[in-house]
This record gives sequence, C-alpha cells and structure tokens, in this order.
Amino acid sequence: MARLKEKYKKEISLAMKDKFKYKNIMQIPKLEKIVINMGLSEALQNPKVMDVAVQELTLISGQKPSIRRARKSISNFKLRAGVPIGCMVTLRGDRMYEFFDRFVNVVLPRVRDFRGVNGKKSFDGKGNYSIGMKEQIIFPEIEYDKVDKIRGMDITFVTNADSDDEAMALLRMLGMPFKD
Repeated sequence: MARLKEKYKKEISLAMKDKFKYKNIMQIPKLEKIVINMGLSEALQNPKVMDVAVQELTLISGQKPSIRRARKSISNFKLRAGVPIGCMVTLRGDRMYEFFDRFVNVVLPRVRDFRGVNGKKSFDGKGNYSIGMKEQIIFPEIEYDKVDKIRGMDITFVTNADSDDEAMALLRMLGMPFKD
C-alpha cells in the first residue's frame, strides 16, 4: 500500500472527521483521481510530437496516456475532426497516491522560486483543484538532455468534497504546500 494512502486511512481521515464534525465516515472527503492533461497544438504540423509527449507522460505518471482527438473541425485553427491534439492520463488508487507523494515532495520543490501553490483561485467550487505546470523538466523522470521542446501540462486533483474549504483542508493535510 502507498505510504500516503496509509497515512490518509490512519491519521487524515480521523483529523478531517474531528475538524468538520462529520457524523458518518462516508462523509469524509477523499482524493478520487488525478488527471494529467497535455495539450499539443504543434501536433497539427508535426505528428511525431505526439509520440514524444506520450513517452514523457508515461514516464511521469507510470501509466500509458490516452490520445485525445479533436471533436469537431475549426477552420480558423486549421483543425480537422479526429486529428490528435493532446494526451491525458487518469490515475487512481495506489498510483494516484504515489504520484501525489512524488509531486508534493520531489517535483514542487524543484520549481524555481517556489513559495507554495495558489489556494484561492485554482479551486472550481466543487472541491476539485487544478494546477498548471509550464515545463515537464521539473519531473526527475525526464532526462533534460533528451528533451526536444518544453511542454506544459495541467494537473487536476479530483476530490469528493462538498466545498472548496473541505478539499483545501484535505489537500493541505496530504501535504500540498498552499500559500497563506
């Protein structure tokens, strides 16, 4: 079992129950999934970019991403329906907790001038937290010498919390370094 998952079951769930006065243990919020999305607009001109992005996202997440295709054609962007434009991966269970642990303890401290993540603007009102990373090279799995181009990604932490305050308390207890 992942170290963070064990910590959640033994310590964090009890602390959340005491803090928010839940009557039932099923009311305690938990992390359901982590979605990592990488949009690749340059894949329209160079289809080989998609293969490199899939390899990098596989290294980062430990799971093969699915290729996302355009739903409809948009002439202004020279986009046709069915053309690959991105890749994404959904992490659940032990892989999710291991990724969260690596993200908080290894990746975020590698960000230059890091003082914490923004906790006020990035919640969606339903307890989900999204963060954008500008470069993939902050992950230790990516070899800096083999990177052809810097690509960003969006990481969404999906919880089953009813409010943003509950989700923020959960993520803070799991180790997410929010700015105060």
